[in-house]
Amino acid sequence: MKLGFVSDSLGGLRFDEMLDQAARLGVSGVEVNTGGWSTAPHFDLDAMKTNPAARTDFKKAFSDRGLEVISLNANGNPLHPADPRQGECLRDTIRVAGEMGIKTVCTMSGLPAGSATDTMPNWVVSSWPPETREILRYQWDEVLLPFWTEIVALAGEHGVERIALELHGNQCVYNVPSLMKLRAAVGPVIGANLDPSHLFWMGADPLVAAETLGEAIYHVHAKDTMLNAPVQATTSLLENGGLTNIPARSWSYVTLGFGHGGEWWRQYCYRLRMAGYDGWLSIEHEDILLNSLEGLEKSVALLQDAMPSSPSDFKLQDI
Repeated sequence: MKLGFVSDSLGGLRFDEMLDQAARLGVSGVEVNTGGWSTAPHFDLDAMKTNPAARTDFKKAFSDRGLEVISLNANGNPLHPADPRQGECLRDTIRVAGEMGIKTVCTMSGLPAGSATDTMPNWVVSSWPPETREILRYQWDEVLLPFWTEIVALAGEHGVERIALELHGNQCVYNVPSLMKLRAAVGPVIGANLDPSHLFWMGADPLVAAETLGEAIYHVHAKDTMLNAPVQATTSLLENGGLTNIPARSWSYVTLGFGHGGEWWRQYCYRLRMAGYDGWLSIEHEDILLNSLEGLEKSVALLQDAMPSSPSDFKLQDI
């Protein structure tokens, strides 16, 4: 496995400073945010679309430091009914990835409105009352599947081999069954960006998810979640309070090791290896209480201890 981080983890630094820190930390690459829910402080998507020299200079800044571009990340809601720019960001990111020879693009599945006349996304998390079934039918049959059929074709045109969808709340694809349903419908260009932090607060088990997804794991985000049991006891994990009031929340994103300790992360890395995954672990630091660089340093140290980095050389003896 290889270790890196998401560029927005150090979003307050300039591009060159962010890469210098990556080299200092001893990681092998950086996953680069291009837009969507990110202001993309390290990537000018419009310039990269039209300027070959900008693309060359960008890649050279990585190679000069011995780093790789892990992937481009267009996380957002590409199916937002009132904001078509997010879908265009994904399309442009795929086109630019193709121009740069980057084979993996990370994104979200998207979440449409609940009907053709709605203007806001609608996430169905219950099978009752009965109108929820009609909402899901509309979202999948009339919006999601046609969109991803188009996007898979676009990826093929531009040489992007893997689109890694983050299993994320407030998206149509948010768990293992929904990922596999979309993958079965539109083909194996679609796979999972397995981020355990979201599965924690949705009540799933990332260890079992890794085993179940197997070859459908295309990318892994390393992010942790603290489950705040005293609050959870009365509010459940269906949390819609402000992200910055951590004591009042039933769960919060935290630095690796502050929600689940090193033993859990060792188990996670081992389960990924058992599932056949030998790709990137990309740290996504979103802990609002810790300094971003300090949190990233602690996360890198934890994963350097937990993850396997060399191929197995075990052989049964001839006896």
